[in-house]
Amino acid sequence: MICQPTDCPPASEIDFEAVRARYRAERDRRIRKEANEQYIETSGEWADLYERDPYMPVAPREPIAGETDVVVLGGGFCGMMVAHGLKQAGIDDFFIVDHAGDFGGTWYWNRYPGIQCDNDAYCYMPLLEETGTMPSKKFTDGFEIQQHCRTIAETFGLYENALFHTLVRGLSWDETLNRWHVTTNRGDDIKARFVVIANGPLNKPKLPGIPGIKDFKGKLFHTARWDYEYTGGEWKAPVLDKLADKKVAVIGTGATAIQVVPHVGRHAGQLYVIQRTPSSVDLRANKPTDVEWFKSLKPGWQQDRIRNFHHAAMERLAPGEPDLIQDIWTEISRNLSAELEAEGWPDVSLEEYMRRREVMDYRVMERLRRRCEEIVEDPATAEALKPWYRFLCKRPCSNDDYYATFNRPNVELVDVAATQGVERMTEKGFVANGREYEIDCMIFASGYEVTNELHRRWAIDPVTGRNGLSIYDYWADGFKTFQGMMANGFPNLFFTGFTQAGVNATNSATFIAQGRHIGYIASEALKRGAVTVEPTKEAQDAYLAKLRSVAVDNSDFVNECTPSYFNNEGDQAHKRHIFGEPWGPGFYDFEAMLERWRDAGTLDGLELTREPVEA
Repeated sequence: MICQPTDCPPASEIDFEAVRARYRAERDRRIRKEANEQYIETSGEWADLYERDPYMPVAPREPIAGETDVVVLGGGFCGMMVAHGLKQAGIDDFFIVDHAGDFGGTWYWNRYPGIQCDNDAYCYMPLLEETGTMPSKKFTDGFEIQQHCRTIAETFGLYENALFHTLVRGLSWDETLNRWHVTTNRGDDIKARFVVIANGPLNKPKLPGIPGIKDFKGKLFHTARWDYEYTGGEWKAPVLDKLADKKVAVIGTGATAIQVVPHVGRHAGQLYVIQRTPSSVDLRANKPTDVEWFKSLKPGWQQDRIRNFHHAAMERLAPGEPDLIQDIWTEISRNLSAELEAEGWPDVSLEEYMRRREVMDYRVMERLRRRCEEIVEDPATAEALKPWYRFLCKRPCSNDDYYATFNRPNVELVDVAATQGVERMTEKGFVANGREYEIDCMIFASGYEVTNELHRRWAIDPVTGRNGLSIYDYWADGFKTFQGMMANGFPNLFFTGFTQAGVNATNSATFIAQGRHIGYIASEALKRGAVTVEPTKEAQDAYLAKLRSVAVDNSDFVNECTPSYFNNEGDQAHKRHIFGEPWGPGFYDFEAMLERWRDAGTLDGLELTREPVEA
């Protein structure tokens, strides 16, 4: 049951100073000086875990050396929403480049057992109204989301623009041609007027840097490349019957593992779940979509729902505004609204609201720890599984079977917080807490290059603008952009995702907005006969000054969190955060600012150059 104010432990039952001290202690014992460098890149000898497609054969094709208006890097939600924005702006001459065999991005690659979206599908799945799609349930299965990606591509004619099974190797600006050279592993050298980097934060798996990882002689794979040939079962029916006589280890207990572990635990002869930091795991209570309710929705319902979710998850619900989502993501705001309503909606200052929000944060997290304790039978295991940190220090999870899995006799939790990870791997298995565990298979649920080190996440080298300037060098001390989507020195190049723009609680809404803005700028440049469009340094500097003047400083919260990709694995020295520098007043304020800018029609802050006219 989702916590309401009367269901959460009352504040009087919580020793806030003691819990805060515990939070800090649990953070400190997990911080590693290597930060993200503790992970191994899936390149070089590990490239096969990233580059090979186990699901679809690579179709041969001839290299492309022609010109196009736009190259969009990425065929996931972000790239598709950018392509949709280009089409809406009247641009049809473009390529979408992705190394998957179809659209979907992370929803193409991730086919592990139990995969579902872990927030409200009616918000998360983009363009539901435009495609006439009804999600089958609140937390929809991965194969259904990937099918929806194909539906979007078919509805808006994106397949004709797609180059699949293609990895971009380099981007370089050609001053003589005023074009970007886009080179790939398929021998392409595409000359593009514009390039949009839209490959998302979840495109490249990473491995834990365990000593001796190459010594292991058994089977290993990453959850983003699930091997059903080895485990048995398949994407839509994950009955992992081939694991019945296998000893299996799953390393990682983040959002992916929470979904994977119940399935592996149900079928494996023995399962070891290797945990450094536990996730918070609430009741999921997934429900099928009420068809009559869905039919009753009025036009514009999805954007209304997204706005409501954004308010509840990232801002605050307005007086009288209902919580349409009703899950773990919105619980704190929902509970606070109920308290304020009971008080007659007093005029509460932002400082007082945030103080009360922190109290509710502690109450909700205590409820989640008690939930764990109520389900897991072994007290020591239950204690190790409890999350000791603030809500949103790590991605919140929900699952009805995860905790119960540890009550199975064939499942053992291997907590490695004391040694900050597995000590080493051997030919036969792994060593943790001084004990060697023999296994047949190691499954890495170790996540992705969700990191501020862009060269690792993008895996494109070089990315060079005017005078050979590398974007990695230019951004070494932090992002420098205009409106979060362009940078001085890099003409006709657009960025998406978490940079210096507005961020919506629903990622696909962020991508749709960015695609709309990028489509507008590119189409206006083409209409005006411009060969380049680029922010001036003065405009970029002015934007950065404005961005920082309205910024919300949450560094105290972030720095007190347990290490995760949310806070650069606890590394406070980095200049750039995974979520960038979001627009402080919020997503919808940012969107209103961009709309006013577009309505003015002057492209203020951008410099356009045109081809010289011959006499």
